Amino acid sequence: MLSNVAVPLLDTVHPFELGVLCEVFGLDRSDDGMPVYDFAVVSAEGPTLSTHAGFTITTPHGLERLEEADLIAVPTGGSYPTRGYPEELLAALRRAVDRGARVLSVCSGAFVLGAAGLLDDRRCTTHWRYSAALARRFPRAVIDPDVLYVDAGPVVTSAGTAAAIDACLHILRQEHGPEVANYISRRMVVPPHRDGGQAQYITHPLPRSRCDTVAGTLDWMERHLRDDITVDQLAERAHMSPRTFARRFLQETGTTPYRWLLRQRVLKAQELLESTDETMDVIADHCGFGNAAALRHHFLRTLDTTPNAYRRTFRGDPGVKDGGRRATV
Repeated sequence: MLSNVAVPLLDTVHPFELGVLCEVFGLDRSDDGMPVYDFAVVSAEGPTLSTHAGFTITTPHGLERLEEADLIAVPTGGSYPTRGYPEELLAALRRAVDRGARVLSVCSGAFVLGAAGLLDDRRCTTHWRYSAALARRFPRAVIDPDVLYVDAGPVVTSAGTAAAIDACLHILRQEHGPEVANYISRRMVVPPHRDGGQAQYITHPLPRSRCDTVAGTLDWMERHLRDDITVDQLAERAHMSPRTFARRFLQETGTTPYRWLLRQRVLKAQELLESTDETMDVIADHCGFGNAAALRHHFLRTLDTTPNAYRRTFRGDPGVKDGGRRATV
């Protein structure tokens, strides 16, 4: 049973993600019958640490405090994707996993776990903006860039910001059951459960840097999303045979023309749902889905949510302003 939680900090730590860990694991809710943790914030780089917001944090705890933790949670920081990490911290993380403790990373905190070797041959995630950098730095990591969090045995990795809450509630649900997780989610006024497989809201998921041969074709596809497009048409525009074009497309984008086009259509639908009041049929036609039913089908398969739910998430319910949506009590 989880009882001891430690949070190691490095310079330029992000206060929000640190605050999530403090809120979930560091707040005494014993009066409400909730579990209480022996919780500590630990410095990996001296007694005073900077934050990206311009203030400092001090703590009396050093890295030795990690040796007794059942869970070590690593928040994100401004320079985490590119900096080096103290070997003492990395060794402590490895020892924790070896003795059966769990480790959790938030957003770019995954880079710390990668440096410790804990992502080698292990499925993991991070914020979608850092997925490519994580893959380059730790090529043995099995990265799923689309999901909110991944539970891979003793190693739990989460995407950015709010996904940290989902991962923490997932751990509570595993350790203490749904009643505890649901109660704490109500206290935090957040949804009690978003499955880790739910998609991150990514703006541009497919890199273009390697698309030397098909770059012009990709630009044309983006301008003609509402048209019926075939591989034969695309191959003709690229002056290749369909077979050669399909092979080159896969090499340079990592996906097929159909999947690339489908993802771009979903992205366009996201943009229109966020910024316009157009009906679902109009949006579906504009994005090349043809009708609202097809839009809903592909949107749900790609993002694990419906177009209407997505619009409500980003724009709020009609007539409900200034945070007026009722909390779950």
